[in-house]
Amino acid sequence: MAASIYPDFPPKTTPEQQKYLLDNINNWSILNGLAVRPSAAADQSESLATTAPITLFPSLFPRACFDEAKAIQKAYNRLYVAIARDREWLKQVVVQLIEVDDFIAKLWDVHLEVEKEGYVQDLSLGVFRSDYLIHKDPATPDTKPTIKQVEFNTIASSFGGLSSKVSRLHSYLNLTSAYPLNSQTAISRTSLPINPSIDSLVLGLSTAHRAYGQSKSSPSLPLCVLFIVTTSESNVFDQIALSTPLQTTYSIPTFRLPFSSISNHTSVSTDKERILTYKPPHSPDIIYEVTLIYFRAGYSPSHYPSPASWSARLQLERSAAIKCPSILTHLAGSKKVQQELATPNSPHLTNFLSSTSSSGMIERVRKTFAAIYPLDSTPEGKHAINLATDAKESEGYVLKPQREGGGNNVYGSKIPAFLAGLGDDQQKWRSHILMELIEPPTLRNTILRNGEVQSGEVIGELGIFGVCLWRNGQNDAGGKKGGAAEDGAILENWQAGFLLRTKGRESEEGGVAAGFGAVDSPCLVDM
Repeated sequence: MAASIYPDFPPKTTPEQQKYLLDNINNWSILNGLAVRPSAAADQSESLATTAPITLFPSLFPRACFDEAKAIQKAYNRLYVAIARDREWLKQVVVQLIEVDDFIAKLWDVHLEVEKEGYVQDLSLGVFRSDYLIHKDPATPDTKPTIKQVEFNTIASSFGGLSSKVSRLHSYLNLTSAYPLNSQTAISRTSLPINPSIDSLVLGLSTAHRAYGQSKSSPSLPLCVLFIVTTSESNVFDQIALSTPLQTTYSIPTFRLPFSSISNHTSVSTDKERILTYKPPHSPDIIYEVTLIYFRAGYSPSHYPSPASWSARLQLERSAAIKCPSILTHLAGSKKVQQELATPNSPHLTNFLSSTSSSGMIERVRKTFAAIYPLDSTPEGKHAINLATDAKESEGYVLKPQREGGGNNVYGSKIPAFLAGLGDDQQKWRSHILMELIEPPTLRNTILRNGEVQSGEVIGELGIFGVCLWRNGQNDAGGKKGGAAEDGAILENWQAGFLLRTKGRESEEGGVAAGFGAVDSPCLVDM
């Protein structure tokens, strides 16, 4: 853990000041939809809303790091578009996972089924989020803080709705003098950046809808966008923050469809167009043609409890609707892809970006990588095994499961004993990656969650949203089978706002309970 690099913040509050602050937060949050369902398991028709988990104060964040994360997002978008379009490269990655991750294997099987039949939709939409921690090496205290990437999300990149609202909330609290006077040395209009995530993400969804064009049905059908969601969703208001403007600002009919109900309410035409139609259960006499499928579910193995679930994903994937994301873009977001890019001396980043980005921009992206290694028989893997099995060397690393939802991370000196417990099963070893430990500096804040307030040391993770619409550029619309397709093209590409998530730091000294997470906003500081 790095020492603090920040001023003393946030200020201590008296009970009267905290009560006044909480009253303002709760009232503003419910008025403006900064809310969650109390329980995902509750009956959604009867469940009330409660204030979303949030921080009372914005968290201090280095301005230069924030600006850099935003500046490189378009290059990151181009990188993952290039990966998603290169089927052969993705195949080489996926075959390394099939034996250890049946979820990835089944996603790849969906792609192979559609590829065999031929893709009919040439367009793909990406709503991405690149997540970072501030890194400050304790061994070099005089160096400036930098950003290091935690992961890159290509499916169901959430909190674009709530994050914008939290930024507005913290600005409101500052403008209305709800914060104590002694906080105003840090909090100001210039230190609280405007967050355009709702407007930017909705613009991306509406742009893809327009790119679909006119109805392909005969006779023509009304067009719509589908949000694929979980059956019980506590984070429903984050999604509604995006679907509502699609309807009210852009006049696009938009419907929420539970993943488990896909087969009941959608169908694909049997002709070569493979048009996806949707019949709303509340209005079964109207049939809509679906232009865009926006996945807010389908990213976890738990969303596929039966073969019928996989058939439903296949039905959507083989249709003419634009997917956000496509199955190949979904696969591009796997941890193994991140490891292939971030392993020291890997050529892949340059190979993918050299035709679209300057050498300077490529190096800026590369600097955000924390070193990540496989645990296999490659030279890099053997080096990682030596690091991971050494009691002292392992202290600077974290061991992560390769599998989606595969379990807990193992940190530092606990890694050798954990690996020893796996025995000689090489498949189990290959199911993990070794990542250089990111050292965020000490930070404090106060979190409100489920009506409970806790203060203490926290970790803030910055996410930068990106939107990208592209043509895959292949006769069967699925992407080039070997390398980036020359006739493919990125049509739209922009940085789309930000998210700051803050959670309690794991500590035996107490403070905010580990994992006690909340949506936050940055208070930018120069250093």
